[in-house]
Amino acid sequence: MKLWGQMLWALLSGPGRRGGTRGWAFSSCPPHSPLAGLVSATELVSHWTAVFEERGIPEARESSEYIVAHVLGAKTFQSLRPALRTQPLTSQQLQCVQELSSRRLQRMPVQYILREWDFQGLNLKMAPPVFIPRPETEELVDWVLEEEAQRPCAAGTQGGPLILEVGCGSGAIALSLLSQLPQQSQVIAVDKEEAAICLTHENAQRLQLQDRIRIVPLDVTLGTLPRIFLGGGVLDTERWWTHLLPWGPMDLVVSNPPYVFHQDMEQLAPEICSYEDPAALDGGKEGMDVIIHILALVPQLLKGSGSVFLEVEPRHPGLVSSWLRSQPDLHLDLVAVRRDFCGRPRFLHIRRSGPQCGCPVGT
Repeated sequence: MKLWGQMLWALLSGPGRRGGTRGWAFSSCPPHSPLAGLVSATELVSHWTAVFEERGIPEARESSEYIVAHVLGAKTFQSLRPALRTQPLTSQQLQCVQELSSRRLQRMPVQYILREWDFQGLNLKMAPPVFIPRPETEELVDWVLEEEAQRPCAAGTQGGPLILEVGCGSGAIALSLLSQLPQQSQVIAVDKEEAAICLTHENAQRLQLQDRIRIVPLDVTLGTLPRIFLGGGVLDTERWWTHLLPWGPMDLVVSNPPYVFHQDMEQLAPEICSYEDPAALDGGKEGMDVIIHILALVPQLLKGSGSVFLEVEPRHPGLVSSWLRSQPDLHLDLVAVRRDFCGRPRFLHIRRSGPQCGCPVGT
C-alpha cells in the first residue's frame, strides 16, 4: 500500500495512503446499477481498470481496487477474503461503485472520493479542498520522531515536547506526532484556512487527541491573528505571535509549507489543480514565501536549542542555506538535509544557535 502512495505522488496524481474500515453509505445510493452483468468484485475491478485506462486516469487498477474495496467495507482489495472477491455484489453496491468511479473519471483524487486516508497508521477524514497528506510527509514525521528520541532532556520537565505545526491541513503531522510521543506532549497547530481548521478539529476528536492539541486559525504571512480557538474561547485581534508566547517556548517547529514554485503550478496534475487548495501548494516565485515567514518567526518562539523541521522542494536546501547566511541575527543554522524515498533532497533540520530574539524578524 505504501508503494501505491509513493507512485501516486511521483505521478502528481493525488498521492497518499488510505485506510479505514467503514464502507460507503449504501443508503444514499440508488437501488439499481447499469453494471448488473458484472457481479463480482474481481470483475468490477477489471471493468473499471479498463475504463480508467481508456480515459487516461493515472494508476487505473489501484484506483478501481480502492473504490471496490471501500464499497465492500475493506481497507484494501488485497485484504478482502477470497470468497468475497468472487461473490455477487448487490445492485446497491454496484451502483455505489459506479458513482464513486464516475468521480474518479472526473479526476477527483481517490482520497476525496473515499473521504478518508491512512497516514502513519492513523485513519484521517479527507475533504476537499484541504491539502491531501503525501507519503513523503510520513518520512518527515519519522525524522522528527527519530531526532526527538535521541535528544536527552528533549521532553523537559513536562515529560513531552511542545510543538508548533505551521499549516496543519487535515492534522496529519500534528496528530501522528501526538499519537507516538509521550502523553504529556502537546501541539499548537495553525492554519489560515477555515476548512483546514475544522478538519483538524474533527480528526483530533476522531482520534481522541483533542485534549493535547490547540488549533489556531492563523496566517503566518500576516502580522495579526484574527481569532484564536482554545477550549472554545475567542481572543481579540492582536499581533498573532504574542498569543503563542504564554504557552512557553517551543521545543520544535514542524511544517510542510506551500513550496511549489509559482511557475510550476500549471504543470500539476488535474487531481491537484482542480480539487486541492492552490494556496496550500503555491510557494511564490521561488517557492520560499511561506518558508521565509516561518524562519523569521521561530527565533521568538523556539527554546535556545529548539529545532525546525521542514519539507521543501528539492531546489530549496541551497536557497534556504543561502537565505539563513544572509540573516545572521536569526541565529538559525541548517544542520541536516534528508532525502525522500525517491532520492530527492526533501527535508531540512534547522537549529537555533543563539539567544532568543525580542521579536520575529520583519515585524
